Amino acid sequence: MAKTWFITGTSRGFGREWAIAALERGDSVTATARDAASLDDLVERYGSDKILPLALDVTDREAAFAAVRQAHERFGGLDIVVNNAGYGQFGMIEEISEAEARAQFETNVFGALWVTQAAVPYLRDSGGGHIIQVSSIGGISAFMNIGIYNASKWALEGFSQSLAQEVSAFGIKVTLVEPGGFSTDWAGSSARHATPLPAYEKVREVAAESRKKRVTDPGDPVATRAAILKLVDADEPPLRVFFGAAPLGIATADYESRLAEWRKWDWLAQEAQG
Repeated sequence: MAKTWFITGTSRGFGREWAIAALERGDSVTATARDAASLDDLVERYGSDKILPLALDVTDREAAFAAVRQAHERFGGLDIVVNNAGYGQFGMIEEISEAEARAQFETNVFGALWVTQAAVPYLRDSGGGHIIQVSSIGGISAFMNIGIYNASKWALEGFSQSLAQEVSAFGIKVTLVEPGGFSTDWAGSSARHATPLPAYEKVREVAAESRKKRVTDPGDPVATRAAILKLVDADEPPLRVFFGAAPLGIATADYESRLAEWRKWDWLAQEAQG
């Protein structure tokens, strides 16, 4: 049975690949981007009866609600909502300006929040649906030089886990997709960079080397088309799922280290109990 999608950030990267995956199998897609003209080729290829291209800045709450409403009216329902719009802000924590920090959260956290809030009433009324939140391996771990990006994804993870518990009784599923390194434009022209401080020159070199070791074999975004379809078609989709081969190893090492440290200091936790 054909499904109806609402996907943000479809001009490139995962959003575009997943829109194509949905359209190729006959689903209907509301595709949003800051510049709707970037979606003209998809409209030409798949037809205006299957794709609704909308210009949307997800940081505009009123516009996000209007876009979701328009999508629902155009296709008569919503099945899958994908919060993919986002970008990477590079810079050491000391280097990040207030404007950069706020902008990162406005897009990566509040943008996803506004679309989610707009969509849930429609999904709740229909008795089901699936919300896909595009997080990152950086949403459960953290790395040098992208700390404010990590913070934004940790925030997305937190509210989405709560959301999953709140809406499960209405038949709504929530999944956090946590990709590792992929050959997208995330670290390219779409990324933003803070003004560097000379004091961090050597730290920046270490951070760059560390990233090279983490991302030795970037994944192919096209390969995620089949993966996202299997995910949204699953009867019992997971709350969290990695995309890519590297994240599980990173998460395992990170969480084992956390557990070891918590256990090591449990004597202090017990003492604090009184």
